Amino acid sequence: MNCNYTVRAARCDHRASAEDIYRTLERITAPLARSWERLERARRIVIKFNMTQPDTARFAGRRQELVDEDVIRAVLRLLRARTSATLVATDTCVHTPDKTVPADYESAPVLREFGVELIDAGSPPLRVYEVPGGGNMFDRYLLTSCIGEADEFVSVAKMKNHLFMGVTLCMKNLFGLPPPNRPEGRIRHYFHHAIRLSYVLPDLAMITNPCLNIIDGLIGQQGSEWGGRPVVPDALIAGDQTTATDACAVHLMGHDPAADWPTPPFRRDRNHLLVAAERGYGTVDLRQIDFQSDVRAPLAAFDSDQQDPPAIVAAIRRSACEQALFYRAERERLVRRYPGELVVLRAGEVVWHGSDQPAFASHADLAGADPTQASFLKVADPDEREGEVMAVYENLLPAFAS
Repeated sequence: MNCNYTVRAARCDHRASAEDIYRTLERITAPLARSWERLERARRIVIKFNMTQPDTARFAGRRQELVDEDVIRAVLRLLRARTSATLVATDTCVHTPDKTVPADYESAPVLREFGVELIDAGSPPLRVYEVPGGGNMFDRYLLTSCIGEADEFVSVAKMKNHLFMGVTLCMKNLFGLPPPNRPEGRIRHYFHHAIRLSYVLPDLAMITNPCLNIIDGLIGQQGSEWGGRPVVPDALIAGDQTTATDACAVHLMGHDPAADWPTPPFRRDRNHLLVAAERGYGTVDLRQIDFQSDVRAPLAAFDSDQQDPPAIVAAIRRSACEQALFYRAERERLVRRYPGELVVLRAGEVVWHGSDQPAFASHADLAGADPTQASFLKVADPDEREGEVMAVYENLLPAFAS
């Protein structure tokens, strides 16, 4: 079978020296000819490290929830060795009061060591990016301008399970790009929403189209993305296409990369990698990938935690679809009454509206709310500039009737 994607994985002990980590990364990226062809032509490369959240866990001296400093150092050293491009890093932080990256984030010394500027992806200047060929969830997104100023993009992620997405790897790492504040962007829960996130992530991948994807599996985490339990995969993974790279990593984690909701670890929503593959952005079929590895699955006991009973999750997903279609049916009336405002729909009613963030974090935070009813957030824009693809909800809804 003709393979259009290349992925390599190798054992790298979590106790390895910084030099051994670099040599392993050098070895597994060497076969990625398509990646290096693009990177070596680039004058400016943006790297999205999963790295800026404060006070994250460590295990055995390594970062457990974010990319380890020695992996960041190895990536920057490799890019410096093989390219003459200007290197820029970007990320956001949602765990500080003002939702900006703190000056003392843990990896700052490593970036300074290599003269790499960090651009806070949540701060202006921002620009609107169209999803090539039209969006899976939205046709366009407001993101940091540094994406458009770069010739190439690199995604470097930690190997973890995720409560909502099942896994968080190089594609989920891109969720650190949308600005977490209004009025500059949407509040985080606008995208991190029942139904939406599985389709938003492929959109972000199609916009950025990372040509090099690296996964830090020295230490990993099971259960959830924050506050989970450490595991020791002792591995590094690299690939030339995001979906394919993540599919191989999911396989090594002991999961089926072609599985979909409600099959674990995809307990809460659709498999975003499968959504991307269905669109034609990469593949989850390992037979279509030139995948070579000197480590075998499962690397560790990975799985996502179950927060709610499956029946509740299904009801939340169904009601999210229903409220989206209610908005579509009532759109003319709603945009006339709440022009430009953010509205929250629940059970066919507007339960909140305003120009600022709603005073709750999730659908479960409305006092006395039925836990089976999703809270659907929508900007009542008369021009529908974000271009939400309502057909997603329409196509999913019949499955909940059975």
